[in-house]
Formats: sequence, C-alpha cells, structure tokens
Amino acid sequence: MYDLSSVLDVEPLEAVRPGSSILITGPAMTGKQGLAYDILADGVTDNQGAIIVSTGDRATTVIDEFADRAGTDEFELGVIDCAGDQQTTESETGDAFVHHVGSPGDLTGIGIGITEGLEALHGRGADRGRLALSSLSTMLTYTDRKTVFKFCHVLSSRLEAAEYLGLFTIDASAHDEQTLQVIKQAFDGMIEIRETDGKREARVRGLTAEPSEWVEL
Repeated sequence: MYDLSSVLDVEPLEAVRPGSSILITGPAMTGKQGLAYDILADGVTDNQGAIIVSTGDRATTVIDEFADRAGTDEFELGVIDCAGDQQTTESETGDAFVHHVGSPGDLTGIGIGITEGLEALHGRGADRGRLALSSLSTMLTYTDRKTVFKFCHVLSSRLEAAEYLGLFTIDASAHDEQTLQVIKQAFDGMIEIRETDGKREARVRGLTAEPSEWVEL
C-alpha cells in the first residue's frame, strides 16, 4: 500500500492500493501540480521511483523543481517532456530518464515515453513508484475528451500492472461539467481542491465509502 497521509493527512490516503489512479481537480492556481509533485517527492524518500509527464514545463525546469521539493538530488526520476522542442541536452538532465514528445496532443508518443520510463526505472531497481501527469487540461486543448478518456483508461491499466500510483491534474474551471464527468470515470478516486476565504482546502472522494472531511493544505 502507498501511504500519502504525510502529504495530505486524511484517512483515505493512509493506505492506497498499488496501481490506483487519482485525479487531482480544482480551479486554476490552487496548487494541483505542487500537490502531485509533493506526493512524488515523499515517495522518493522511501526509494520509490517517480515519473513526471509535463505538458508545459521543460525537463530541466521539472527536474530542478522536483529536486527542491525532494530536498535531495538522489532519486530515480523519469520525465516525459511534452513542451514541443528538444533543446534540453543530456548533460542538463543529469541521471534522470528524459523522453521528448512533440506536443501534449501526441498521446501515442507520451504513452511510449511512459512505458520506456517505467522500464528504465525498473532497471535501476525502482520496482514501485508514483507518476504525475500535469495537466489533462492542456491535453484537452489539443484533442477531444473521448480520446483523452481512452488515454487515461489505458494508462491507468498500465500503472496498475506496474503497481505504480498515478496522479493526474485537471483544471475544473476550464471545462464543462459533461467533460469532467467523462474524464472522472477513468480514475479510482479524486482529490478535490477548493479555495475558501483565502485558504486552500482538499478532500478525497472515491477511495473510501464516504468522502473525507475538508482539510487545509
């Protein structure tokens, strides 16, 4: 089981089944990506692997931000860089596995990169780990919700086979309710984020019979 409660202290995250996929949803600028990265950084302290699919930031930016959150440079990290260029050089990425994809709409290329990343980390001894994809909203600007749903469904199955934990972010304020309902069906549970009176709060739904209480982030 994966214990994520040291990052978000709610009962449903104390023992998350390996292979689970969780959607992190909330309005823009509420820290969805940061929360996903913190959960991955918490895992590397337990010698777990980490894979980040970045639809916006270059690999070098992702690696630097992740190192800051992990507080160390000693981790097994794979980055699927979908920024649309290949300017990042091998020397800039250190020991991290990096796979470049032409655009966030190239879902086949992203899937290939994730598979190669899982194999690379497995070869380095990281038999368990966590994956973060940021963000599905960017993918939805390149392709339709049905295609993104199928991608999430296939990727969730792949993560389940590898016993990795998947975290996917989406900007709930950027899509209509029907699109959100379709995308949600691909996941085992959700972490919902809201902002109330200037404070960010989160709760978990779907992993247990009842939603957790809202807790401050």
